[in-house]
Amino acid sequence: MGGGLLVLFVIGAPGAHAQDQAKTTPLADATLSSWEQLSPTQRDELIGPLRERWNSQPDARARMLGNARRWQQLNPDQRLRAQRGLERLEQMTPEQRQQAREAYQRQRQSPEAAPQEPRVERSRKAGPLQRRQRRFPRR
Repeated sequence: MGGGLLVLFVIGAPGAHAQDQAKTTPLADATLSSWEQLSPTQRDELIGPLRERWNSQPDARARMLGNARRWQQLNPDQRLRAQRGLERLEQMTPEQRQQAREAYQRQRQSPEAAPQEPRVERSRKAGPLQRRQRRFPRR
């Protein structure tokens, strides 16, 4: 089970390659219900690109493995957000990607980037007057 998720994350969440593969290889959903039910050919099709990247990019192996481990720890909502983020990234031009990376780095390095208590928890702890002031700030 974990191997399939590892492959999807390291290769990249369903993206352009997966869409191209879906166009060329019609597959019935029933045959794709579990890793164990895949044929050796189907497994090799999934793992092949990962094997090629692993062998051709030895400097990226630690990052690839770390990404796979982090992916396993994500809950389904976090995985969905990550997949959507990858899809947005794929739609960007190289210039937009660079700008997004720079903005992300600036945000990570700012003092305000320290972990904050979720907004819902802050509201619960706030008194009625504080909640009212947040909803209707003075101008």
